[in-house]
Amino acid sequence: MKKAILFIFGLLFLACGEKVVEEPENLIPKEKMTDILYDLAILNATKSSFSSVFEKTGIDIMEFLYEKYDIDSIQFAESDLYYASVPLEYQSIYEDIDARIERRKEAMEKATTRRNDSIREAQNKRRDSIQALQKEKDSVTS
Repeated sequence: MKKAILFIFGLLFLACGEKVVEEPENLIPKEKMTDILYDLAILNATKSSFSSVFEKTGIDIMEFLYEKYDIDSIQFAESDLYYASVPLEYQSIYEDIDARIERRKEAMEKATTRRNDSIREAQNKRRDSIQALQKEKDSVTS
């Protein structure tokens, strides 16, 4: 019985170690694939908010990315399939993308806060100068 269990676990272990998809000849390096998928996420988010701009300009997101990264659709599809077949690699890619998006979000929030603070400060200065002029006018007329 113990030998049968060991045999089954041995088979499972060997089956898990088997490559599901062979590495393609023209595999996109992991860093470049991360950049492509990051840009794809940003562009898709932008397209959902500004679809009319994409339609008017005729920009096709995937064609844009193929040209930007000097790849073709087959190379992208094969590389994506390969990385998807290696779950830890794929997870690592998407964790990197998530971290980059979070950093960009924080930077944009800081920039928005600085802009809003500048606007608020300018409005306060304007209000103070108007109040000072009003007091000066009131003191002259009294």
